[in-house]
Amino acid sequence: MRVAVTGAGGRLGSALLKTLGTSAFVDEVLAWDLPEHDLDEPTSAQRLVGTHRPDAVVHCAAWTDVDGCARDPDLAMRRNGIAVDEIARTCVSSGAALVMISTNEVFDGSRTDGVPYGPTERPHPANPYGASKLAGEVAARIAFRATGDDFAAAALARAGSERVPALAIVRTAWLFGRPGSDFPGKILAAAERARAEHRSLALVSDEIGTPTYAADLASAIVRLLGEAARSGGRGFGGIHHIVNGGQASRAAWAREVLRLAGIDVATNDVPLSTWPRPSTPPVWGVIETTPLPGGPLRDWREALAEYMADPTSDEEA
Repeated sequence: MRVAVTGAGGRLGSALLKTLGTSAFVDEVLAWDLPEHDLDEPTSAQRLVGTHRPDAVVHCAAWTDVDGCARDPDLAMRRNGIAVDEIARTCVSSGAALVMISTNEVFDGSRTDGVPYGPTERPHPANPYGASKLAGEVAARIAFRATGDDFAAAALARAGSERVPALAIVRTAWLFGRPGSDFPGKILAAAERARAEHRSLALVSDEIGTPTYAADLASAIVRLLGEAARSGGRGFGGIHHIVNGGQASRAAWAREVLRLAGIDVATNDVPLSTWPRPSTPPVWGVIETTPLPGGPLRDWREALAEYMADPTSDEEA
């Protein structure tokens, strides 16, 4: 397979390049990023897909600044919704499969029964970021004719003599890893400031989700692609919820970061409402993991320990 990765310089894109580069079923990896691939440029996707003719595209590129999306929802829709429509329609016309990366924030997080959101539940985003990502999901499904209840079957259906390529939507949550400033890095910096100022570190205790290591997510996506290459697409199409195992509050995640880093600083739990923001994330952001080739991802604590034990582990990508 020839696999293209959009947003190749980002957190997930970098991890994918590294993992795809060692995969036996991959003949060539195409790294697409600015300025060649620009979410604000309507012809960008068509030009790249038409020129390089990949067998599959993993669309990681997105505007993930949640507060920025709330400040400019039109731009969020352009980058996370309309741009997906453009690349999806281009993939269909060229016969390329598409993996679209989405988010747990397509759900509003208001449920109180402690049950993770499943892939078949009706999305209901509560902020412009989630709304723009859901618009991208819908656009991709329309382009791939995957709008029926039986998503996987629809994604692989035939229209006359034309075979419609497969679409996979991968929802994830709380992604950490390099490059960029991730949650563990922000907590370590905040802890140093708190110690220098002789005060406690306030940690949000009522926002729940699943920390997910970019390298683990990349490995899962590559497994999906590999299964598609071996089986002709079976098991690939559909909505996949992929996160590391377990769940945690932001406060619990932060304390594990501090423990692994050996940093002793006083902490106190506070509600999410302590810091008013332009956009409010889902309070309950836990999604139900779906079956994967090779089994589920490891527990988030194990992944975090590996990540923090080797701070240069994924800088090579």
